[in-house]
Amino acid sequence: MTLTALNALPPEQLNEALSKCCGATAWIQKMSNEFPVQDEDSLLAAAARNWHSCTEKDWKEAFTHHPKIGDLHALQHKFAATGQWAAGEQVGTVDASTVILQAFAKGNKLYEDKFGYIFIVCATGKSAPEMLSILTERLKNNEGEEIKIAMGEQEKITAIRLKKLLSA
Repeated sequence: MTLTALNALPPEQLNEALSKCCGATAWIQKMSNEFPVQDEDSLLAAAARNWHSCTEKDWKEAFTHHPKIGDLHALQHKFAATGQWAAGEQVGTVDASTVILQAFAKGNKLYEDKFGYIFIVCATGKSAPEMLSILTERLKNNEGEEIKIAMGEQEKITAIRLKKLLSA
């Protein structure tokens, strides 16, 4: 979709398109007020600015719109609307061994039990062992540190998805 086409979308369709990039309702509402935007840089700057103005509750809402890293079944079924993008982002897990996928399942549970939300990482360009290592390291963080890291990872994912939206 071109930027011109994105700018011309009716509000409902614009919100739907934005929701594929970030699932936080407050962010979507803030972003829809930014349109029309001048260029891709303006779009990305608005996305970052509006993401940083969201609350922790909003960030956690966005996290619920992602499959767990390594959960290939959820990629195919529960997250069908963004599954193609998420699958591309998590391509490093597709050929992961059973041992790695089992370690993800265990690590994801430990993470969710500790922090109350799923492990969020910008998976683009990362291998399964690399993401598993990141998960293991981040389990050592306290809640205050981790929510800021997860928020930053979601910001990266959103920027990548906005660029994909414009190239679709």
